[in-house]
Amino acid sequence: MSEPRWTPAYIGLGSNLEGPRQQVERAFAALAGLPESLLVARSRLYRSRPLGPQDQPDFVNAAAGLLTRLAPEDLLARLKQLEATLGREQPIRRWGPRVIDFDLLLHGAEARATPVLTLPHPGLLERNWVLYPLQDIAPSLWVPGKGRVADLAASIGTDGIDVLT
Repeated sequence: MSEPRWTPAYIGLGSNLEGPRQQVERAFAALAGLPESLLVARSRLYRSRPLGPQDQPDFVNAAAGLLTRLAPEDLLARLKQLEATLGREQPIRRWGPRVIDFDLLLHGAEARATPVLTLPHPGLLERNWVLYPLQDIAPSLWVPGKGRVADLAASIGTDGIDVLT
């Protein structure tokens, strides 16, 4: 039986509680320690307004590029474990404040929708705080069935986000 192949995967990171910049930096460090995965790229940090309730602090967002041997569901499960380890408490109010949030944005050229996982991430195309960090690390990346990241980012604009670093 052959070993699983290395597959590129892209993760969205976000925090708006307990020192969001530091939380995102901790999250990058945690991603670097994922088994059967290598952290190969990280975006700049961005500040963005909250998507949901506006009675919460702004978010700090970023994107990470991995090479992984983990299947998409296994990678998602590891990301959820990391969220808990880094202090994310359950249950979380939809679009509410959080210490850390990981979203599996893309896993290779996978396009699927299951009760557990949708790839590409369903909010990817409408969230500039996801597309601009992703553009930092993979501007020519093709989002299955949608287009190149740089083109998608340009079409959505920068309203409500600012580069922090």
